[in-house]
Amino acid sequence: MGSHFAKHGSENNDPVKNGTETSGFETSNFDVIGYGNNGSAGVGRRELIRRAAALGLVSVPAMGFLSACASSGAGNEDKVKAGKKTAKNPLAVNEAAQMEFVVFDGGFGKEYAEDAVKIYEKNLPETKVRFSATQKIQSTLQPRFNQGTPPDLIDNSGAEQMDMGVLVGKNQLADLTPLLDAPSYDDPHKKVRDTLRPGIVEMGQFDGDPVWIMYYAYTVYGVWYSRKALDSLDATYPQTWDEMLAVCGKAKRKGIAGWTYAGKYPYYLPFALYPMIGKVGGREVLDAIDNLEPNAWKHPAVKACFDAYYELYRKGYVLKGTPGLDHIQSQTAWAKGKALFIPNGSWVENESANVIPADFDLAVSAPTGIDASDKLPFGAIWASGGEPFVVPAKARNAPGGMEQLRVMLSEGSSKNFTSKVKSLTAYNGGTDGIPLTPGLTSGVAALEKAGDNVLNPRLQDWYVQLQKERIGVSGLGEMMAGRLTPAEAIKKIQGYADAAAKDTSIKHYRHQ
Repeated sequence: MGSHFAKHGSENNDPVKNGTETSGFETSNFDVIGYGNNGSAGVGRRELIRRAAALGLVSVPAMGFLSACASSGAGNEDKVKAGKKTAKNPLAVNEAAQMEFVVFDGGFGKEYAEDAVKIYEKNLPETKVRFSATQKIQSTLQPRFNQGTPPDLIDNSGAEQMDMGVLVGKNQLADLTPLLDAPSYDDPHKKVRDTLRPGIVEMGQFDGDPVWIMYYAYTVYGVWYSRKALDSLDATYPQTWDEMLAVCGKAKRKGIAGWTYAGKYPYYLPFALYPMIGKVGGREVLDAIDNLEPNAWKHPAVKACFDAYYELYRKGYVLKGTPGLDHIQSQTAWAKGKALFIPNGSWVENESANVIPADFDLAVSAPTGIDASDKLPFGAIWASGGEPFVVPAKARNAPGGMEQLRVMLSEGSSKNFTSKVKSLTAYNGGTDGIPLTPGLTSGVAALEKAGDNVLNPRLQDWYVQLQKERIGVSGLGEMMAGRLTPAEAIKKIQGYADAAAKDTSIKHYRHQ
């Protein structure tokens, strides 16, 4: 998840490893819903309830399953003493204290983080970083949150991402304001917050001023395609839905599907569908959806976009067998020219590097709209932070965790990340002198075209399980497989949103 979604969600961004699956918001050795094996010998009552709920056999609160990860533990009273605050150590890190850092081992890999750890240890030669990487963030770290002994810095991403809304609501995260107000790594006259891309700080907020999350990657979501493939059809990227259907029809006559997507994990569909809804109806429609407002999903813009996507299914423009494909399989089919378009995030270039042909000419576009009556111009796109890094409230060495983030938010670390994983970072810059790959070049151009029309739906980090399991799998996935009509899918999703709005066991958030 990263994002995440994800994550990553993605972000949110992870290749298949030994049969596991993760990505920007992905699943990892999971069933369709994204629940993992927690490694225990037996299946407990809670797990049975989860699985039954996933199959629709029982009804449980929409976001209740992660509440355990935010339960209060015995507490970590063994916090390290502060060090001496200096120009080179503005967060007063105890130079003799160990710092523990756990990163999500997804499509971005772990090398960029290891490189940043080396800088941290070089700057603080008396310290030692305990570094580890895993795809199973929740099952690895949930027990430690419960015990009050979490690591000092966590990349909370992937399918087993801990629910951000729950963590914030249960006061499990440290406020990152000291990091944001610290001098930036490269320029002591600038605060860290002044070096970040627009919207990054706000994304880490849930209610008011505290900033709980630092999103490190900057992800462009949209419709990804091969310019070469469109050129072979004598076509350009379609801006209206009639044009989209015409391009897909032309492709079908050549034996090529118009679309594919991660059918097993259909919460990838919103990467293109949500900004389309925002384009057609205005960003206020997405805000109402995020706010869990009554009838938000019944807005005419939602209906128009659901009807449009369903038409892809109805006309046979979706690659046969797509509902049974995971994200790697669908991306591979797309890279091999079996389909023109795929909804995804900018991690796809790195994640699919081994299957994308050299002459593919990868590009991303903002979603196609309906017609000239859309509220926003063509180019409105979803772009936002990915790879959510957090410092737990009960971390032994919270200043160390924040200092590691300060290092990562330097120009050098940002360039290193971009060079290695083909993605932008939260640092506002970091591309000068770097040869940009086709997908990254296209992503930067898409952001420039969007201008102020960059959208940022918040369901993926406010209500993770609602977004993934209910809207994604049970709603959109069923509709695109032809098992629900658009009207039925909208009714079902609105019901899920209403249930989440009424669920007193979870904390609710609203756009300010």
